[in-house]
Amino acid sequence: MSIDLGTPRLISDDEKAVLLAEPRGYCAGVDRAVITVEEALDLYGAPVYVRKEIVHNKHVVDDLRNRGAIFVNELDEVPSGATVVFSAHGVSPAVHADAAVRELKTIDATCPLVTKVHLEAKRFAREGYSILLIGHAGHEEVEGTMGEAPEATTLVEGPGDVPGLEVADPSKVVWLSQTTLSVDETMETVAALRAKFPELLDPPSDDICYATQNRQQAVKEIGGSSDLVIVVGSGNSSNSVRLVEVALEAGAKAAYRVDDASEIDESWLDGVRSVSVTSGASVPEKLVEGVVEFLKERGFPDALAHKSAEESLIFALPTELRKDLKAAAARG
Repeated sequence: MSIDLGTPRLISDDEKAVLLAEPRGYCAGVDRAVITVEEALDLYGAPVYVRKEIVHNKHVVDDLRNRGAIFVNELDEVPSGATVVFSAHGVSPAVHADAAVRELKTIDATCPLVTKVHLEAKRFAREGYSILLIGHAGHEEVEGTMGEAPEATTLVEGPGDVPGLEVADPSKVVWLSQTTLSVDETMETVAALRAKFPELLDPPSDDICYATQNRQQAVKEIGGSSDLVIVVGSGNSSNSVRLVEVALEAGAKAAYRVDDASEIDESWLDGVRSVSVTSGASVPEKLVEGVVEFLKERGFPDALAHKSAEESLIFALPTELRKDLKAAAARG
């Protein structure tokens, strides 16, 4: 059952309720990446190697590992000539070059929205801009983007980094961002950057992906009426962690992230009448269903959907894989 709940107070005070945020779960980039590994396993047979986690969800990774995927941190763990998939978070040119030297068959499952940021970084570096990349140190997406133009790019993790920034030419500076950040926090950092560099150039279009923005907006709309918000997602999933922060900022009395229902502390439900549930962009729906069932078993009613946006975007599989699938189909 799906209803449109658009009033400021979404849940009445005299009844228990569970709201499901829509959209939630898999985005187009994650869906493409997971299907890429599944199709590669079916086509080439196990093992298929994957550099880093294909997406940041331990259940997805475990399922693919059980099917024959081998996850590695670096390419020197992959036998020469083997097939390797690059994760949805993207890789630097140095990784592509290393794969070529090792004669690996590569399938690039980088999300096209991450690729867009890579192309922006290369373009602005060619044009002589200093690039201020807003993101989290150590995140695979940030490492991949910075690798496109390392000499021109400086990482900015938040407003606190801004006072110490220096650039070659303050009239030629642009900001880009990791795609999975909090929209509000990113704009706060951009405001600080613009105060220091008045001629700061914006990226040609939003770098924070549509799915991240939609999931944050949905939580904003229902968080203020919630005694408890449960976000399903893994701890290394940036967009899942941000959803907890967004829920609390929206007015939720409490918000927690769990990988699945087994991590819910029953004490969180003490005195709670209104629960909202959502999930990060790399979370299978079955894990959300498990949380809803957990709540039903403890006296909460069927969940009602609160829809804040429609999503219909689909990305084609990587070119290398589509070519091989077509050839296999032609062989019968």
